[in-house]
Amino acid sequence: MKAMILAAGKGERMRPLTLTTPKPLLEAGGKPLIEHHLDHLRRAGFRSVVINHAWLGEQIEATLGSGDRFGLSLIYSREGEPLETAGGIVRALPMLTENGSDWFLVINGDIWSDFDLSGLTPPAQADALLVLTRNPPHHPHGDFHLQADGTVTEDGANKLTFTGISLLHRRLFQGLDDQSGKLGPVLRQAMRQGRVRGVEHPGKWVDVGTPDRLRELDQTLLGREL
Repeated sequence: MKAMILAAGKGERMRPLTLTTPKPLLEAGGKPLIEHHLDHLRRAGFRSVVINHAWLGEQIEATLGSGDRFGLSLIYSREGEPLETAGGIVRALPMLTENGSDWFLVINGDIWSDFDLSGLTPPAQADALLVLTRNPPHHPHGDFHLQADGTVTEDGANKLTFTGISLLHRRLFQGLDDQSGKLGPVLRQAMRQGRVRGVEHPGKWVDVGTPDRLRELDQTLLGREL
């Protein structure tokens, strides 16, 4: 199974930091955010990773190269103008499924988590498996409801926050093209068909969406052993 890191956004909420540096290369704990993902993926047994990029994407390729120093093979999906999340995945589908696997892992490039990626396995009779976590202060109402049987729904009394980590089946994108917009509506449609499962992550997770949260993560990582 291959993995994909979504790294094509312009990082507008992170300005001025992202005016000259793409958000995945902003540092926390002494190394770029995207390198934390690469380390976690390697430890989980992944060997091939697709990275989409647009804004200042040449810097990402120059920094990460072929992936040899991470013990990985990196493949770049160059978008030029950034596509939305679902569109970016559709553009990269041939790269993600060329080894015959219909499932692949997707991680948002602007998060950090200690979630053990090796624990994810494709669910039966579903098109997606989402990793959810407790709601952070800046997102108190959450995104989706995790039912007792593991099914994820749009509505429910106790919503959790989507971490941006998921296993997805290529079937989820059937009939879509690279102009298909965001991933959220695609997932919600699958939820209405009962085709989305979820797991809750009780550990650490950060949406690195603002300079303040980047500074907080940096301080946290420098004070702990990964």
